[in-house]
Amino acid sequence: MREALFVKQHSEKWQHYDSMQQANPDEVANQFIEITNDLAYAKTFYPNSKTTAYLNGLASKLHQSVYKNKKEKTNRFIQFWKTELPLVFFQYKKQIWYAFAFFIISCAIGALSAKYDDTFVRLIMGDGYVNMTNENIAKGDPFGVYKQQNEFMMFFQIGINNIYVALYTFVLGILFSFGAIVSIFRNGVMLGSFQYFFFSKGLGFQSVMVIWIHGTLEISAIVLAGAAGIILGNSLLFPKTYSRKVSVWRGAKDGLKIVIGLIPIFIVAAFFESFVTRHTEMPLVLSACILLSSAAFIVWYVFIYPAKIKLQQPESN
Repeated sequence: MREALFVKQHSEKWQHYDSMQQANPDEVANQFIEITNDLAYAKTFYPNSKTTAYLNGLASKLHQSVYKNKKEKTNRFIQFWKTELPLVFFQYKKQIWYAFAFFIISCAIGALSAKYDDTFVRLIMGDGYVNMTNENIAKGDPFGVYKQQNEFMMFFQIGINNIYVALYTFVLGILFSFGAIVSIFRNGVMLGSFQYFFFSKGLGFQSVMVIWIHGTLEISAIVLAGAAGIILGNSLLFPKTYSRKVSVWRGAKDGLKIVIGLIPIFIVAAFFESFVTRHTEMPLVLSACILLSSAAFIVWYVFIYPAKIKLQQPESN
């Protein structure tokens, strides 16, 4: 197409865009896309013309206008947890269920191993921890381990450690998902044998009402981190219609969103473990309230709320 004809066909549109003083952000964004398309064409066929220079200037003007007129997302931080993360949970609900299934199976294996092998708990938890707990049980304070360290130091160390475990589990997922599954399995076996140890001492119910004050959020978050690792690994194994590079990038981005989204949950869990769990004398009603509220939150935020948000999305999404 000759340059004169190209200008004639589009000049009215360009002048209209150039003269517009106000427009909503979406409209300006659409104008910017149209102008950049025209600019790309002009650069291809008329690289040194005044038309190309004009379109380049107009594109720059519209680009600035997009960011000038666009409402700053000061609530971006809130929107991540309000909408973006729940939609990721909904998109990958299958992987989340897989992670929970792997974890439950590994817990059962850990409990059965501890039941039929007296040395298994020591192998998993270590002689030092088992001996200390046995001493605490003899003293009438079976969960005294939660009272030994300063609250603030304990909060900091536990929070950092749990976040590290989540990131580590996620990164292991790049090993074809197997690495994340191994991490899930390891944590599940530890929990199963740990929990069985207290049941074997006649402290099963008491251990649930004490340990799961913080464990409900902590363990759920670790399992979700495992799901993030599975997402990463599956993106490498099953790229679908994407190139493998693009698929891995998408899987890494979505998995990392989950891990980042878990940080507040780990912080709350660390707070409970450091400042609340140590009060083993608290009323059972209060302990049950914290435990059940934590469980209800996980179920609601990971499964129920995401489904509700998804239903509110346009069909095109």
